[in-house]
Amino acid sequence: MTLTLRALLGACALGALATAAAAETTITVATVNNGDMVRMQGLMDDFYKQHPDIKVEWVTLEENVLRQKVTTDIATKGGQFDVLTIGTYEVPIWGKQGWLVPLDNLPASYDVDDILPKIRSGLTVDDHLYALPFYGESSFTMYRKDLMKKAGLEMPEKPTWAFIKKAAAAMTDKDAGIYGICLRGKAGWGENMAFLSAMDNSMGGSWFNMDWKPQFDTAPWKETLTTYLDLMNNYGPPGASSNGFNENLALFQQGKCGMWMDATVAASFVTNPKDSTVAKDVGFAMAPHKEGVDKNANWLWSWTLAIPAGTKKEEAAKTFIEWATSKEYTDLVASKEGWANVPPGTRTSLYNNPKYTEAAPFADLTLKSIDAADPKNPSVSKVPYTGVQFVAIPEFQAIGTAVGQQFSAALAGQMSADQALQSAQSLTEREMKKAGYIK
Repeated sequence: MTLTLRALLGACALGALATAAAAETTITVATVNNGDMVRMQGLMDDFYKQHPDIKVEWVTLEENVLRQKVTTDIATKGGQFDVLTIGTYEVPIWGKQGWLVPLDNLPASYDVDDILPKIRSGLTVDDHLYALPFYGESSFTMYRKDLMKKAGLEMPEKPTWAFIKKAAAAMTDKDAGIYGICLRGKAGWGENMAFLSAMDNSMGGSWFNMDWKPQFDTAPWKETLTTYLDLMNNYGPPGASSNGFNENLALFQQGKCGMWMDATVAASFVTNPKDSTVAKDVGFAMAPHKEGVDKNANWLWSWTLAIPAGTKKEEAAKTFIEWATSKEYTDLVASKEGWANVPPGTRTSLYNNPKYTEAAPFADLTLKSIDAADPKNPSVSKVPYTGVQFVAIPEFQAIGTAVGQQFSAALAGQMSADQALQSAQSLTEREMKKAGYIK
């Protein structure tokens, strides 16, 4: 072979490599460090087999940090991410502002009509879908059946807060490192305030009245916060003001919690014997309510995948999110991890599938909890906003986190319940006046 021919062949090979590299699109996906998202990253070989021309780079962050990063990036048009993991709060607000790519004309095989109506409604603005749900959730009560039996109690399907307090006291054994109740304490509008806002609904309260006046100076919020602090100070784990979803999940899996009120998506993780030391002893009930109040302390949420407007990789991003939220992805997880561990709460077909309902003892109660949540009527009184565990206005992200910091400080013993409520009332009034809601 002559040098000239070798040079020509070498040039051709380099050209082919350059063409392949040019054809490959790399998208950056910002996501939360929850178990279902981490599991997806381990199943990417399936996606790459189908789409060898697309590569995915992950930015996996703790919930509060993720929200701050993606909000800053999209508001400033930073362009760091091609796919965002965002929730039911952000999607309609950002969609209305033109910050997200509308997901119209999905292929028939995707079966968009299979998405649960309550979940789909929260992701739709003016008949345009702006995100695809990776998993959907409400919240309910998870508890140790063995400890409940030992305490001589039986968990009702719809427990009251009075029963929860009684059970927490009976199940607590601090010498054995068992705490009767674990609840979110970490500050954040989507951390402790998700739980406390839903709890306040169940006490008959609300964030605002019809004139947008904050309600932290009313009886329901006082009952909410004092009941929460009483439960956590007497029957909760130490350092609870730092605990969010993942921290409480770990505590429950390790057998440290008698009861845990949190996201229904946790159910597969607390009943999986690979991860949970108490898997065979876990029972489920609806989120608690106050006797005489017809609202449970359960929320409605979906972690979704959305595409920021302005990305130069829209088609690749759309291909990825269709795969990650498809029926085929559900089947993939089922084949690798078992039906009980598939992402829940998004598709009607999943709850009509006997393979799932037989494998997942929590399936029926998850669907009941999702159906029981009413974002259009979150409180027993009439309110000017939608959203169960959040208020669907742009200002809520900052206000909710600031209020969450006051309540987390009260849990840490840095201020009293009355001081925290007074501070929450004044800072919320100030911000609502500044935003023009209150004249």
